[in-house]
Amino acid sequence: MLRRRGTEWYPFIAPTIYLDGNIPNGVYFNQILHGDNGGMEMTVKSEGKELILTRVLHAPRELVFQAWSEVEHLKRWWGPKGMEISVAQLDFRPGGFFHYNMKAPDGQQMWGKFVYQEIEAFEKIVWINSFSDEAGNIVRAPFSDLIPLQIRNAVTFSEHNGVTTMTLCSGPINATEEERRFFEGMFESMREGFGGTFDQLEQYVANLA
Repeated sequence: MLRRRGTEWYPFIAPTIYLDGNIPNGVYFNQILHGDNGGMEMTVKSEGKELILTRVLHAPRELVFQAWSEVEHLKRWWGPKGMEISVAQLDFRPGGFFHYNMKAPDGQQMWGKFVYQEIEAFEKIVWINSFSDEAGNIVRAPFSDLIPLQIRNAVTFSEHNGVTTMTLCSGPINATEEERRFFEGMFESMREGFGGTFDQLEQYVANLA
């Protein structure tokens, strides 16, 4: 059974995951909570209360974009450190979706889903993220009813001299005021979690470059 343990975790953002059971030596839990954020900058957009994260990657923009858009790449870096990602389906086009399973070291699992809204090759990806079930239906987070059902995310890519700046903007849609306040209270946790996930992306694209 999954349960809340301090801060929250989204299937897409992968800030922090909280699990019952023992993780050997506490390694997995410690990595997620206290791992390096990779020097990532975090800002809060005052209008609309969105989370904005920026990460610089020493890889060309085309390669970074491919890492976000192809199954063989996504499953090798997406999600929290220590999680095994299985892709049920990826249909990378506006209106298409990415449906995936995340398995923790102790065998516990959750499902997530992207529904793509906009795609501009090598420049921008916009999608709606949710928890889901195995069939792809949107469901509530298993550890809090206050987590918004849908999060709109936009990631942009710019390149200078072979170095890519990646900016992610994230905010709830169709959410209650209580859900929005809850989301805003998770910003630091999300920054830490994204830091770990983007560490994996940075290492992965460096090995490909």
